Amino acid sequence: MNGLLKKHNKKCVMMLLSLVTLIPFAVIATPLHAPELLLAKVYKEQIILSDYWVSEKYDGVRAYWDGKFLISRQGNRYIAPSWFTQGFPNYPLDGELWIARNRFEALLSTVRKETPIDQEWKQVTYQLFELPNAKGNFTQRLSQLKNLLKTTSNPYLKLIPQYRLQTHQQLMKNLDATVKIGGEGLMLHYAGAAYHTGRSPYLLKVKRHQDAEATVIQHLQGKGKYRGKLGALLVETPDGVQFRIGTGFSDQERQYPPVIGAVITYKFFGKTRKGIPRFASFLRVRSAPKVEIMI
Repeated sequence: MNGLLKKHNKKCVMMLLSLVTLIPFAVIATPLHAPELLLAKVYKEQIILSDYWVSEKYDGVRAYWDGKFLISRQGNRYIAPSWFTQGFPNYPLDGELWIARNRFEALLSTVRKETPIDQEWKQVTYQLFELPNAKGNFTQRLSQLKNLLKTTSNPYLKLIPQYRLQTHQQLMKNLDATVKIGGEGLMLHYAGAAYHTGRSPYLLKVKRHQDAEATVIQHLQGKGKYRGKLGALLVETPDGVQFRIGTGFSDQERQYPPVIGAVITYKFFGKTRKGIPRFASFLRVRSAPKVEIMI
């Protein structure tokens, strides 16, 4: 009997550890103050495209450098090795921690650790796209970022390439080319915009699909080949709309789904008249409540 109990307890511990590996910031230090950030709206064709800078939308994690620490949107500190941030300025920066296209899970595994692993962080770069609180318009701030990189020898501090286009057709061609090589989409930043925070029409994301975030409120059991595993998530949007997401999960995610209270990102293609996202599909976990594991 004791042998069976020990075997059962060991299995439970392994399941908990596997679950934690799927959840960003499942165990975190005391959160810092969540930074106020500039957030994007969705691109619509009725703009003068030549007034915007265009860049690739990297599939990384947003990170705000406050002059001392790298901080997530939720106010959690990314514990980076000291050599990674050596030479970073003592004023704020905004960008993405990134490894490469289609390496989002590896990135999360690296940056969420409270004890950073040097060999893993050597794959990561901090890709800049904004200079918070700086004077001037975005073109001028972009110039300041370029000058910053000229004064530092840190190879992990990068600037996301920015370029200009003239027409919607050129934008769609570039979008398709970016998606074809594994990119997530494009970003448009209004050249004449002064710096400000909040969701803004001066920062636009361009994708073939839309994406948004919702909170997990229930696990729905699967049927057939998913019997005993996750069938779908019941989620709720910030506006209070509830709906199910049943696709986009790996076998491991169905075995150990995002915990209740986790915030996930999903993609969809428009909405119904009732405001329900059409063809919603799971993309990734964005944040999760703190959990305490007793072993």
